[in-house]
Amino acid sequence: MPLMQPVEPGPARARRLPERVQPPPATVLARAPAAEPDVAQALRPRSRRQALTALARPRQWVKNALVIGAPGAAGALGYDDVPARVLVTCAAFCLLSAGIYALNDVRDRHEDRTHPRKWRRPVASGEIAPKDAVVHGLAWIACGLILGAAVTPMVALVGLGYVALTISYSWVWRHVPILDLAALAGGFVLRAVAGGVAAPVGLSRWFVLVVTCAAVFVATGKRLAELARSRQRGRPARRTLRRYTREGLRRLHALAGAGALFAYCVWAFELPDVDGIPWRPLTVIPFAVCLVRYGVLVQAGVGEAPEEVLTADRTLAVAGGTWLLVFIMSVNAAG
Repeated sequence: MPLMQPVEPGPARARRLPERVQPPPATVLARAPAAEPDVAQALRPRSRRQALTALARPRQWVKNALVIGAPGAAGALGYDDVPARVLVTCAAFCLLSAGIYALNDVRDRHEDRTHPRKWRRPVASGEIAPKDAVVHGLAWIACGLILGAAVTPMVALVGLGYVALTISYSWVWRHVPILDLAALAGGFVLRAVAGGVAAPVGLSRWFVLVVTCAAVFVATGKRLAELARSRQRGRPARRTLRRYTREGLRRLHALAGAGALFAYCVWAFELPDVDGIPWRPLTVIPFAVCLVRYGVLVQAGVGEAPEEVLTADRTLAVAGGTWLLVFIMSVNAAG
């Protein structure tokens, strides 16, 4: 079955509501009794500080841990001022991410108001005015670039590329099948590149390939979950989703996962054993478990918010923790 299918005419665009505090969708209000504590909690008003924190989406900053990937894989985190440089770079990308999320929320506020989960975002709900969100977003981006430049101008340059890619994704690439997946994956790769530049350490081709394939794996999982949710509502909400087929995305998802595992195995087995112990190859097992478990969760339809999947699933957390522990032991042994 093909990955994409012809576009069908979409439904008429819903009437835009005025810029004020918006009520949640009727589907949410219908589930608001005491039997739904999460929904009831979401209906409570937030303070200005809480709304600004939600605008920055700190729960999604876990993606910026990729900044630590390259120097960690190279065993450079124990040398000189590398840990400080990498942590500052990670903080810079958290600020850049926060700014981009704020700008995206302004752009998507009308669409978010009809979404069963995203209606609670501060701009969509009317808790923060669009102009205020733009000001905060631009300020966070500026601070992130300045912080990156304090490490090295190259970090700021990579950060600027990340901002350009993600903003262009929101306006252009998200509407173009295949290229939307490439843009999502590119954001992950640039995070890893920023870590390598900050250390600085060279980036192995196989390491970059692992990150790229894993990013496509996560991106296709996100699209699969979005497609499943939108079809439950009767029709995909976005034009791009109507161009994909479920079977095509499943095949690409499996191919990306297999590519990530293959590249990781090559990268891991390239390194020599330490004291007769194959430390780095031992990390292949928990890495494979993470991929398989994430794939199972995506097939169950829960991959729309990857950061929530990574932090909420116990099996995935245990496998990820095991991988991290063995990986740290391999780096220490090699050092």
